Amino acid sequence: MFFHKKETIHVVDVKEANPRFAQLLLEQFGGATGELTAALQYWTQSFHCEHSGIRDMLQDIAIEEFGHLEMVGKLIEAHTKNVDQTEAYKSTLFAVRGMGPHLLDSQGVAWNANYVNEGGDVVRDLRADIAAEAGARQTYEELIKLAPDEGTKNTLVHLLTREISHTQMFMKALDSLGKLTDPFFGNIQPDSTVDIYYNLSTNGKDERGPWNSEPTFRYIADPLAEKQS
Repeated sequence: MFFHKKETIHVVDVKEANPRFAQLLLEQFGGATGELTAALQYWTQSFHCEHSGIRDMLQDIAIEEFGHLEMVGKLIEAHTKNVDQTEAYKSTLFAVRGMGPHLLDSQGVAWNANYVNEGGDVVRDLRADIAAEAGARQTYEELIKLAPDEGTKNTLVHLLTREISHTQMFMKALDSLGKLTDPFFGNIQPDSTVDIYYNLSTNGKDERGPWNSEPTFRYIADPLAEKQS
């Protein structure tokens, strides 16, 4: 059961409308990394999750993301409302669809359910969620750089902050399962190449780091020679 409270978690205060910036904001309303995608992704994942605590977390965050969708929608509405229609209609998207938010990204591409990344395994899903939050955080960072007023910027900073918070929650959930740094999950055992790093991009200097060094990995400079041996 859902109840809608007619106030946002963080204040949305836009002093002067900017329809062109509103078009960019559509990226976080109907775009691939937007709030609708996140809300539906976490909500759907929760039904696959047998761990009661993680299920509850996914549902709590999903509902918060619906609240974020409302905040982005109010920003778009404020940036397209009560402005010179000629100026607003310089944005083709609003000229065709009218003022306010739409389920489109900033380029006019309609939202698609394929954006929702869920696969029925809690470890797999939480890793997808960390990536989703990173994508959204990056988009918000670019929007903040272009924000035309302090009110808009403050709201976007809050939304970016919550992406970081959610990432921490997902990481803690993975850690509680012992899977934060362990890449293995499922029932199929990997083959003998699981600890091999193949050096396949030779450019005169072989870069080394913990991703291709002992004790985790055996560094193979010549995969063909290794195969023949």
